[in-house]
Amino acid sequence: MRGAALYFVKKIPSLKNYDGLITSDLMSLSDFKALCGPFCPPSMVYFHENQLTYPLAPGESRDFQFGFTDITTCLAADRILFNSQTHFDAFFSKLPVYLNMMPEYQPKWVVDEIRSKADVLHPGCHFPIPENISNALPEEDLPPLIVWNHRWEFDKNPAGFFNALDKVLERGLNFRLALLGENFQVVPKEFIAARERFKNQIVWYGYEASRDKYLKWLMQGTIVISTARQENFGISVVEAIRYGCIPLLPNRLSYPEIIPKVFHGDFLYKDQTVLVEKLCFLIQNYSQFTEKQQHLSMAMERFAWENMIDQYDKILKNMAFNFNVFCK
Repeated sequence: MRGAALYFVKKIPSLKNYDGLITSDLMSLSDFKALCGPFCPPSMVYFHENQLTYPLAPGESRDFQFGFTDITTCLAADRILFNSQTHFDAFFSKLPVYLNMMPEYQPKWVVDEIRSKADVLHPGCHFPIPENISNALPEEDLPPLIVWNHRWEFDKNPAGFFNALDKVLERGLNFRLALLGENFQVVPKEFIAARERFKNQIVWYGYEASRDKYLKWLMQGTIVISTARQENFGISVVEAIRYGCIPLLPNRLSYPEIIPKVFHGDFLYKDQTVLVEKLCFLIQNYSQFTEKQQHLSMAMERFAWENMIDQYDKILKNMAFNFNVFCK
């Protein structure tokens, strides 16, 4: 966020060649526009996370300047899109609180200014559809396969996930475990410990670089679990459900928005105790959920690029059209 504008302003040729600019929230758009000169096409910022509500790692203190970078980026944008209604609501709930921390000259006008050009648009997901999308039941005598396919980072709360698995083993139930997902820095200690703790259950450990092989793991999966503390959309969960995994997700964050309401009672949990109870029940009775799993899988199709792209095209065409009319 501190350096992206300086990087891109030298990487992009004259902006006169473009009808529009799309950036994520991880670049200071106000810095970029100030540096790129007097001509800049209309800009759209896509917020997949934000620095006002992002949780802090243990021992980390908040750098409030990152939050103000989000604010000035929004003010510099012509259009702002959030990846879920949950994310939109969280941002605008925190924004006034954030401004109130300023000791004087609080620019409270920015709330309405930003809201006036902000909207929600879910990300599109790529999932090639095999002929039989339904989850194949585990082979006879094989326990169900539990999938973790999230980033290996603190905000995904791996400790809560592994603690739930410990409780399952304490009750004498068994499972197989595929620990997928990407890690960008050091491997969290929870995963290092889990490699030994669950060595008899683990069938895959680490990032799967092959997209095809990753999808095959999802198709073999029985249950996908999230214990996340921060999730503004959840592409990995959508993918896992689409390819046949039965979800167990917190009844918060973006998950109630992603999962159709009719399935909330079965697949959302309110706390760690309920997670363990629902997980134990699923491990013993997953075959009873085949029909619901298939309906859930089909429900995820609404996030496919084939069904989302027209909304993106409409927004981008309107931006370019309005800009060209203005220039004339």
